[in-house]
Amino acid sequence: MHRCKKNDSDNIHGGVIVVPTGHEIYEFCPVQHPADDPNSDIITTHFDYHSIDKNLLKFDMLGHDDPTVIRMLQDLTDVDPKTIPLDDKATMQIFSSTESLGLRPDQIDSKVGTFGVPEFGTRFVREMLVETLPKTFEELVRISGLSHGTDVWTNNAQDLVKSGTVTLSEAICTRDDIMTYLISKGLPSQDSFKIMECVRKGKGLKEDQETLMREHDVPDWYIDSCKKIKYMFPKAHAVAYVTMAFRIAWFKVHIPLAYYCAFFSIRADEFDSEVMIAGKSKVREKMAEIKRLGNEATKKDENMYPILEIVLEMYERGFNFLPIDLYKSDAIKFKIEDGAIRPPLNSIAGMGEIAATSIQEAREKGEFISKQDIKKRAKVGDATIALLEKFGCVEGMSETNQVSLFDGMLGFSM
Repeated sequence: MHRCKKNDSDNIHGGVIVVPTGHEIYEFCPVQHPADDPNSDIITTHFDYHSIDKNLLKFDMLGHDDPTVIRMLQDLTDVDPKTIPLDDKATMQIFSSTESLGLRPDQIDSKVGTFGVPEFGTRFVREMLVETLPKTFEELVRISGLSHGTDVWTNNAQDLVKSGTVTLSEAICTRDDIMTYLISKGLPSQDSFKIMECVRKGKGLKEDQETLMREHDVPDWYIDSCKKIKYMFPKAHAVAYVTMAFRIAWFKVHIPLAYYCAFFSIRADEFDSEVMIAGKSKVREKMAEIKRLGNEATKKDENMYPILEIVLEMYERGFNFLPIDLYKSDAIKFKIEDGAIRPPLNSIAGMGEIAATSIQEAREKGEFISKQDIKKRAKVGDATIALLEKFGCVEGMSETNQVSLFDGMLGFSM
């Protein structure tokens, strides 16, 4: 068995390709070691799976941050996520406006309040929300289907909704929509299923299928839409994703500090405290700088921008950060203190998780008496000390453990 892997902004999508006994993977596709770990024993392929899917089986294994965030929110608040009502009006409102966050659109440069909400936080999906203004959970499921499909929204349903030809509830959004709609039009179940399978795989419609659809008064726009689709998302997946997203959004609306704390903790390695805890003006300045750079922005800046959006939103809602503290900051998790959020040690750019954890473990055994003591007990170098100095974490602390002879003589008179 061999792995294939694909990354996106929120999750890690992986799979295992099964090779029949007696054959080698090299007979089917090129392979390589993971780009980010060339010495790994894992063999991966970035080959287009659809070009070999008739010969090989792939098991999908999806790694998501969302369950981790949900668990963290439950631990922070003692609220069982399963008890959150999926028709909560204030939560539903952030998918069509910023009102329930207590914000104006100009404060966060967005007409909706879904920054950081899984599945609905990207610019692409936020634009879909603005165009459709969903008011129900069912409509969110349809939007999830549209956003995960290929040629389902763009140059397809989007144009139909804009022109007024269809409403969101009438558009083809998930693969299941096709089968249930065709059955409702009187097509036999087996034919409806086969048409759905052809369309969702991007194979379009066969001549006899199109004829059958017309015989049952399926409108031209529907047939044309089916022909454009390259891939469709299953409704069950969309429901699962939206359920998780809505629960996280509920915390954002009703227990915001816990939400921001969990969100930043999951992304602590991309959180740059030098910019983000320095106040609203500094955050806006950095966002403007990244926008000016455009395509010349670094990958680090591109990854930082959506986090800056969340930080700005947090500030605009009246919340703030506390300073990073050698003793009070956790190694890797953001903490709620006195109505504010205390960033962890590893939110300092350049401070790795190993160094941060070592400092936390060392301080639990007693207070540091000098910078030299930190280096010795936490097993960190001068670069780590320099980072702590930059954030005022070791202010007033002596360089070494030694007390000078002169200091020792203070208080004594000849």
